[in-house]
Amino acid sequence: MTDLLLPAPGLPPAAPRRRWWGLVAVSALVLLAGLFVAYRWLFATNVRAEVEGPAYLYIRPGETTADIYADLGERLERPGEFVLLAGLRHYGTPASPVRPGRYTLPAGLGNLALLRLLAEGRQDTLAFTLKPFHYLPQLPRQAGRQLSLDTVQLHKLLADNAYLVSRYGLDTATVRTLFIPGTLRLFWPTPAAAFLDSVAARHHRFWNNRRLAQADSLKMSPVQVSVLASIVQRETAQPTDKPLIAGVYLNRLRRGQPLQADPTLLWPLHGLGTRKRVLNVDKKVDSPYNTYRHKGLPPGPITTPYPQALDAVLRPARHNYVFFCARPDGSGFSDFAETFAEHKLNARRFQHHLDSLKIKR
Repeated sequence: MTDLLLPAPGLPPAAPRRRWWGLVAVSALVLLAGLFVAYRWLFATNVRAEVEGPAYLYIRPGETTADIYADLGERLERPGEFVLLAGLRHYGTPASPVRPGRYTLPAGLGNLALLRLLAEGRQDTLAFTLKPFHYLPQLPRQAGRQLSLDTVQLHKLLADNAYLVSRYGLDTATVRTLFIPGTLRLFWPTPAAAFLDSVAARHHRFWNNRRLAQADSLKMSPVQVSVLASIVQRETAQPTDKPLIAGVYLNRLRRGQPLQADPTLLWPLHGLGTRKRVLNVDKKVDSPYNTYRHKGLPPGPITTPYPQALDAVLRPARHNYVFFCARPDGSGFSDFAETFAEHKLNARRFQHHLDSLKIKR
């Protein structure tokens, strides 16, 4: 009789063991697949690469998550994944509010990194270019084109004499001396008061101890230097002529002569930037900016001078000239004179040049 092979006492059957290991293997595969999906969802690249460099997301005050998702739609490979994650992390709620700003979106950014960037408000600064302006209303328009800024509030602050005096020691006539054209690093959403404070900080950096000493040697304050520099800047664009023209005006001030600066006549007439010729009738304008009728400097600058114009006044050329006139060759340079007779000859040549070009205004 044949003996039957039976499993050893206490050992489970072979088939149940194989089923158990199979379940373990399947569970491991499911876990790995889940981890892969989670990793891809959270960390895998989702921000598209832009041909022209990094993309920017602008979130304006008052925008909702729906607005943000719409703006992100074309910048993400899988926008639905980001929306799902943002919802699970309660983005756009009081616990994780929308923070306005300009955000750089580097290519290769994953969903979790992007969400943290927005939720934490890690926006970057931008290079704000402050350009020269002649009249205060021009500034809010200029700032509003580059920044998310309350231009109405900026208008109000610039017109608030008490605020300007207490905050910066300047009034509505001299506050333009606060603005030195150049580049500032600012956040895109910048409150009007913070914008002025940033401008004031740049002004403070410019007026270091060396420049303050130079102004003191001329017996002038920084405001007076800025006012004269604004005239020099309007008189010429040639760097080498700026110190010469500054020297002319300083000579006139020392001698008690009126500045007789044509650009100061155009400023009250709102003719700066639109007029190329000053007529005798303009010299009768009733304004404290009329330097033909009033001696000394005008009450405030006629434009916001560049650092080069300010330094030209701080380091003027030493000479005996008290007159100058633009050359009739269109070069932008000037002819200088010590006597009025010399100056009349130079001025007559320039006037003939304007007549030949039929420039009446």
